[in-house]
Amino acid sequence: MVTVVDVDPQKLIEKAAEELKKKIQMPEWALYVKTGSHKERPPENEDWWYLRAASLLRKVYLDGPVGISKLRTFYGGRKNLGHQPSHFRKAGGKIIRTILQDLENIGFVSIQKKGKKGRIITPKGQKFLDNLAKKVEAGN
Repeated sequence: MVTVVDVDPQKLIEKAAEELKKKIQMPEWALYVKTGSHKERPPENEDWWYLRAASLLRKVYLDGPVGISKLRTFYGGRKNLGHQPSHFRKAGGKIIRTILQDLENIGFVSIQKKGKKGRIITPKGQKFLDNLAKKVEAGN
């Protein structure tokens, strides 16, 4: 059986972004916002919201339970400080939090409150990603 781990992540994320575009809405403020303080400009790709949502869904699948802070660190980067040495900055949390809330509303992610806290993938979300992985492996 083919799973998310077995296929090329880039192809899987692109395929998942196409499917998520039908299920979630990008907020109107997302056109003007940067993804973190380390970025100088907003994303140029018009569908960046859905690509980030697909990437977050895959990340929760692989690393869950995972919290907002860990995801902010994963999506962060180095801030150019001019003549000074560059320093790492975390990504913005509002984007990650909003996407995870959208994924919760469609039933792909849930909050785990017992034991290690954070977001985990639901059986519906796992089935969604595994079916897409099967399609990517087949070349469709």
